[in-house]
Amino acid sequence: MATGRTHRPATRSRGIPEATVARLPLYLRALTALSERSVPTVSSEELAAAAGVNSAKLRKDFSYLGSYGTRGVGYDVEYLVYQISRELGLTQDWPVVIVGIGNLGAALANYGGFASRGFRVAALIDADPAMAGKPVAGIPVQHSDDLEKIIQDNGVSIGVIATPAGAAQAVCERLVAAGVTSILNFAPTVLSVPDGVDVRKVDLSIELQILAFHEQRKAGEEAAASDGGAPAVAARSESADQGPDGDLPAVMPA
Repeated sequence: MATGRTHRPATRSRGIPEATVARLPLYLRALTALSERSVPTVSSEELAAAAGVNSAKLRKDFSYLGSYGTRGVGYDVEYLVYQISRELGLTQDWPVVIVGIGNLGAALANYGGFASRGFRVAALIDADPAMAGKPVAGIPVQHSDDLEKIIQDNGVSIGVIATPAGAAQAVCERLVAAGVTSILNFAPTVLSVPDGVDVRKVDLSIELQILAFHEQRKAGEEAAASDGGAPAVAARSESADQGPDGDLPAVMPA
């Protein structure tokens, strides 16, 4: 099986928009569920509803893959699973390192969904000497002094940062210098990276703040409705919390 060091997905060279790339995992998740139920075909309307998008957007996204379905039949589920998996680079093995094995890092290490989606946790790294050698999810934690060697020995191109904010930039720079070209950042800070390095940011506190905004808005609307007046808070802004095509992003670009 090929490793993540020998091949990178061709989505950019083929001109697939970033917004479409961000939706492909949603389609794949819905299709995988259909496949597990032995559903042979699915209409664009059914798949769009399962993925949480509209059917016109789905058909446009699939046109970038060269998949147009069959009128009156729909899309072949197994073929679409293969097609999207191939486009996302999931038909090969992607070794991943997780740096920062606190509560969050340990939870990520124990997440069973990585392996089923083509991602192999190759190493766990932490700066605490007391953590060295301790098994987490069956993998012994290694000290950060050996980060560069670990990256090179395992052919890693994807790194996950789950350190405190103050340590994240230095860890990022070491990962990049060692050859990592894609980073998933869980630290609550913005990372600076050179051209050619992709960063995706997951900030759970920001997602909770967005939910708090909507809860406050709903409470204001309910209060205004009970008083017989206009809603106290304006309708949700299109630009404040939506993605490129009006979808809430699963993760935020750094």
